[in-house]
Amino acid sequence: MGGPVARNAVGVPFDADRDVPGLIVKFGDYPLHHGGVGAIRSLGRLGVPMYAITEDRWTPAAASRYLERPIVWPTTGTEEPERLVEGLVRIGRRIGRPTVLVPTDEEAAVLIAEHQEPLADHFLFPRVEPSLPRRLASKQGLHELCVEHGIPSPAAAFPQSYDDIVAFAEKARFPLVAKNREAFVRRKTPAVNGTTKIATREGLLTLARDWGEQPGVILQEYLPREEAEDWIVHAYFDQDSTPLAMFTGVKVRSWPPHAGMTANAYVVDNPELADLAARFIKEIGFTGIVDLDLRFDRRDGQYKLLDFNPRMGAQFRLFENESGVDVVRAMHLDLTGRSVPEGEQRAGHRYIVENIDLPALLAYRRSGYTTPHAPARPSGTELAWLAGDDLRPFVTMLARFVRPGAKHLYQLWRTNRRGSSTSTK
Repeated sequence: MGGPVARNAVGVPFDADRDVPGLIVKFGDYPLHHGGVGAIRSLGRLGVPMYAITEDRWTPAAASRYLERPIVWPTTGTEEPERLVEGLVRIGRRIGRPTVLVPTDEEAAVLIAEHQEPLADHFLFPRVEPSLPRRLASKQGLHELCVEHGIPSPAAAFPQSYDDIVAFAEKARFPLVAKNREAFVRRKTPAVNGTTKIATREGLLTLARDWGEQPGVILQEYLPREEAEDWIVHAYFDQDSTPLAMFTGVKVRSWPPHAGMTANAYVVDNPELADLAARFIKEIGFTGIVDLDLRFDRRDGQYKLLDFNPRMGAQFRLFENESGVDVVRAMHLDLTGRSVPEGEQRAGHRYIVENIDLPALLAYRRSGYTTPHAPARPSGTELAWLAGDDLRPFVTMLARFVRPGAKHLYQLWRTNRRGSSTSTK
């Protein structure tokens, strides 16, 4: 029998390449992003020098002890792609050595995929078919891929005008869900502030009056929460579309309720779901990190794919295998030519996003919704913001969250309520 496995300072049986930094890439004004902080900590704890694009020097990400230097570059996500590529190239020159790109939003993932050649001189990133991330980030593109490959997904319509919406409303089954159709459009001319449940025909027509002549929305079948359960898959796929890290979990709470960002989730083994995701990604030939949202429909026993994010998800730190590998670490290891250690996922582990889980908890208590697959007790808990070895991001989050954060939560809640307000009239 062999001796004990040597472990490094953070207790994992592998060493990352500390000569290759990481760069958190985000476009748009959303300073309170816990996913970016998680990625900085994940690689920073391995000794990897970390850089991050930030709105200013007082974001939680900029405050992390594991950040080598914040790169202040305020963007809206509506800039011309050429300008964003030029900015990234300038950053690459400043860093001065090959750097792994870690996109945290769809806009960044799409931009990197579509401009691989000018970025390749300075950065390392998975070489995906250039048009694929944009198609996957598009609600219409994803729906078409699901139909093409036999992956269950909710029924959907893609209206091209207000008249199309009026005609659709006459035969639609309510409630239904409205989402922004394209990744970049949500920055420039968003139709809705996130996933919006619409209860009645009148509610749909009221909202649609603000969507313009060419509404950039998808109108999707609503899967009733009483008959459904929300699941997530996070994984990293190599150049052969083979999963080097694969994780499954169940979403307990989100904000806005049942339609937004994960607020509370558990790691739960689900081989059927992992096989479904691996088959789909192999067939479409994707490579890189994925964050999938699926809803299990108890009425027909199917997992229906709702969202495909071709980048790391904000809650990715929920998932880590027994060897200490998460999807961001797997990508860095793979892109730097190192093997990715295997291991079972930490079943029963819990993830909590402190600033949104409290309002979510109150909302879910009123709704009576439960998640049967969630363990009665967690085997461990990972907090999105608070970490004993890196306290400043948590303090900075609190300072910035009180007013704008509360306003943002209220706006999301109001948007969802507006879509359902006509149901009582």
